[in-house]
Amino acid sequence: MTDQMMENQKEEVTNTEETERIRDRQVYIPRADIYETKDAIIVMADVPGADESSLDITLEKNVLTIYASVEPEQPEGYSLIYQEYGVGDYERSFILSNQVDRGKIEATVKDGVLRLELPKAAEAQARKISVRAG
Repeated sequence: MTDQMMENQKEEVTNTEETERIRDRQVYIPRADIYETKDAIIVMADVPGADESSLDITLEKNVLTIYASVEPEQPEGYSLIYQEYGVGDYERSFILSNQVDRGKIEATVKDGVLRLELPKAAEAQARKISVRAG
């Protein structure tokens, strides 16, 4: 398998002893890109098949968790004989620093891409300090 093929493989979540799944489904870790702007941290996560009604985003203590349930679509009158791409749910957690303003976090989803905007707290934003002669 080439490096390019390995990059495109979905990574399945491994169940830890602290958690127990209530659905008998594959759960994948969504791939994510994280960007920092002057005012916010932007997280872009791939969750193909998910929409606003199937996404559940929680913030507990300092842990932001993304969970998306995806129902497989079976065309009526057809039966699956070969599958290259597994369908399943998505779950991923991030630990947030105190630099994020938790009350202003926003999430949008479009075409299977989740966009989280994590605004920086006022005290964490860079600012210019003027110097006076004295």
